[in-house]
Amino acid sequence: MHKPGTVTPERFPARERFAHGAQFIAGRPAEGTSGRSHTVVDPATGEGVHTYGLAGTDDVDAAVAAARKAFPAWAGATPGERSEALHRFAAVVADRAEDFARAESLQCGKPLKLSRAFDVPGTVDNISFFAGAARHLTGRSAGEYSGDHTSYVRREPIGVVGSIAPWNYPLQMAAWKILPAIAAGNTIVLKPAELTPLTSLLLARAATDAGLPDGVINIVTGTGGEAGEHLVGHPDVAMTSFTGSTAVGRRVAGIATATVKRLHLELGGKAPFLVFDDADLDAAVNGAVAGALINTGQDCTAATRAYVQRPLYEAFVERTAALMETVRLGDPFAPGTDLGPLVSHAQRDRVAGFVDRARAYARVVTGGEAPQGELGNGAYYRPTLIADAPQDSEVVRSEIFGPVLVVLPFGTDDEGIALANDTPYGLAASAWSRDVYRTGRATRELRAGCVWINDHIPIVSEMPHGGYQESGFGKDMSAYSFEEYTQIKHVMFDNTAVVRKDWHRTVFGDR
Repeated sequence: MHKPGTVTPERFPARERFAHGAQFIAGRPAEGTSGRSHTVVDPATGEGVHTYGLAGTDDVDAAVAAARKAFPAWAGATPGERSEALHRFAAVVADRAEDFARAESLQCGKPLKLSRAFDVPGTVDNISFFAGAARHLTGRSAGEYSGDHTSYVRREPIGVVGSIAPWNYPLQMAAWKILPAIAAGNTIVLKPAELTPLTSLLLARAATDAGLPDGVINIVTGTGGEAGEHLVGHPDVAMTSFTGSTAVGRRVAGIATATVKRLHLELGGKAPFLVFDDADLDAAVNGAVAGALINTGQDCTAATRAYVQRPLYEAFVERTAALMETVRLGDPFAPGTDLGPLVSHAQRDRVAGFVDRARAYARVVTGGEAPQGELGNGAYYRPTLIADAPQDSEVVRSEIFGPVLVVLPFGTDDEGIALANDTPYGLAASAWSRDVYRTGRATRELRAGCVWINDHIPIVSEMPHGGYQESGFGKDMSAYSFEEYTQIKHVMFDNTAVVRKDWHRTVFGDR
């Protein structure tokens, strides 16, 4: 284990870029005007990283006004012009990759190797993807569907988008919100989580430095109850996109639908990890540990419920526990660290509460505690495996959002799929088997927006991300996401030049 360090220039090289506030409106940083402040905390040490003034409703109004002002010119730019601007944006972010990676690890506690290998390159790839997608904003081809008219479909930008991003992947989630919106010609006001605003602000600065017009991307950093709700309910915001918990998503939906906005929700998850008795056990064990512990389990698609067919169940529990015990907790900036802290002490205590209550009805095989000693000041929690919990128990039903995997046995294939689907969520799932017919059935019958076969977690910019049921609706990434940020217009041309059309008889009669 490594002792976490302090906030040095090496750990936070972009610190000076936040000297003028944690808002970014009309191409410039600004101070929040709510009269209240918030401190970003390094969860590895509990040390304050940056204190800033929170946004109030006036800041949201200013950001929306800036986005509204920028909209006509940005919407009127050619697809090629928007594409070129996004390619420049990708190049600036790639050039500043280390600044982004260190700021992300500092505010979230995730290992630097994760930020460097996943968050930052994934974001650059997303920008590059939507730079290409910007040139493919097309409707269906023209046709004479009535016989006397030519019809075609236009896809047009919606207007100002108000988006709210979560704290678990603040850089990537900001990109997922911003990129399809602006590629389609919209402008955006993004509210990042107040715990983790640093990389969203760096992203907006990079866009401005890349030459995107002022007001196309705006950031307001405030609380959900004040800045977030005001943004969602703002009359000049035409669409709301929210990623976060299902409970908060219901509140967002209520506010947004009151003003009849377009709505996109990516909410909670409780992903099943279904292991059939012919699976490669070593592959499944490695996949379960990696899939459960990535980002310290703070991932809405993380493997959280492992259902293992009985012939493999005991061996799976034993090997998974043994592999979890080799995972190294430590300073996120140390090369040997596998797992960092949770995002906050409050989140660590929430996770611990789930595990402590589970001791009354299940077996905690390994983990189940916060480390002491050198890591005691951080929000760390040991990788935890829970076995033999009832299907209707809290740890099986509720989203824990921490480094906790629950393992349950099943008998027949029918039972395994039924147990996997026994959840109000439906974001992601995986199935593990060497049998193509078993895996084919799993892809058809598992009710989730993403189903992996013999793997769990990988995503690509070209494919959609979004769920079923209480995991929300709408898609991030891919061309499917791009289309959600447009509105469809049917255009119809008369081809006859006839003054009195045949259908006019329904009004004019036989005259």
